[in-house]
Amino acid sequence: MGGLGGETGEPGLGPMIRFGHVPEPAGFAGKAMRHGAKWLADHPSAKRPHDYWSEFKPALADGVKQLCGYSVLYEPVGTVDHFVSWDEDKSRAYDWSNLRFASAWLNSSKKSVRSFEILDPFDVQDGWFEILLPSLQLTVSSTVPNEYLVRARNVLTRLHLGHDERVMRQRREWYRMYQAGELTLEGLRQKAPLVAVAIDKAGSLCEGNFPGRPAGRPARP
Repeated sequence: MGGLGGETGEPGLGPMIRFGHVPEPAGFAGKAMRHGAKWLADHPSAKRPHDYWSEFKPALADGVKQLCGYSVLYEPVGTVDHFVSWDEDKSRAYDWSNLRFASAWLNSSKKSVRSFEILDPFDVQDGWFEILLPSLQLTVSSTVPNEYLVRARNVLTRLHLGHDERVMRQRREWYRMYQAGELTLEGLRQKAPLVAVAIDKAGSLCEGNFPGRPAGRPARP
């Protein structure tokens, strides 16, 4: 996990890779919150909430540059995830501050996880999670404060983000594209920023070559 936005917390890909909170889009209060509140009052025993939020998924996705909040990888489709689930607190179903952009399989992986058991993507600080090269496994770094350590480790195990093949295939493909010169390092920062950070950390192999890319193989223009 990582994020987007600089020290101001504004959405966007800045020098840090920490997620900034996405501003509530115009119309959400009237279309989702108001209709949602009425629906909750009319259906107190409902097993699932009515979907008034999907209309606003593009705003949520754009606010985090189309990156899944949990894998921090480019997600072309994605879903709206309720960080605090319906089962945990029904009153948060139409709360914009409770919505996260996530890959469908990770959203499903969260169904049995309570919010207090894992880290909120918006709480993760720069450098708390690291990609190891060349394995591309995700690890918890030594910079995570002790009070967050258990929840950070749960992100890897409960959400299967450490080395599950579903996420490893994505990391390997972005890394392959970079190594093959099909993607620049700056392009990689947009699609798989934690992989790009790992490459930065590894250091340059030689002048004129980016780390992790074989010598003599520049990126395609």
